[in-house]
Amino acid sequence: MERPELSIAVQRTADEAVVTLVGEIDMLTAARLSSTVNELLIDPPARIVLDLAGVTFCDSQGLGTLVVLSRKASHSRSPLILTNVGDFLLRVLDITGLRSALMVRNEQSAG
Repeated sequence: MERPELSIAVQRTADEAVVTLVGEIDMLTAARLSSTVNELLIDPPARIVLDLAGVTFCDSQGLGTLVVLSRKASHSRSPLILTNVGDFLLRVLDITGLRSALMVRNEQSAG
């Protein structure tokens, strides 16, 4: 069985940190995502944006990680915003009732 991979790239500006994810968020990769966001929260930006356009799979461990990270970021006054969330993940968030626990912004902001 091939090991799932998750590529994580961080681009930080004065206003925000954009974390671009490509691959699968699951029990094998969620810890790396947590570590990345936790490092950002040491010196919290105004907001953290998770760009999920390249995410192909997210299991229950991944969903739980997103919720926990969202709460941690809120406590640090640095909202965690999910962008470019795929249809499959939006459906999962709706079915599980987690969509209301997360900030989902699929519209591209101008500027």
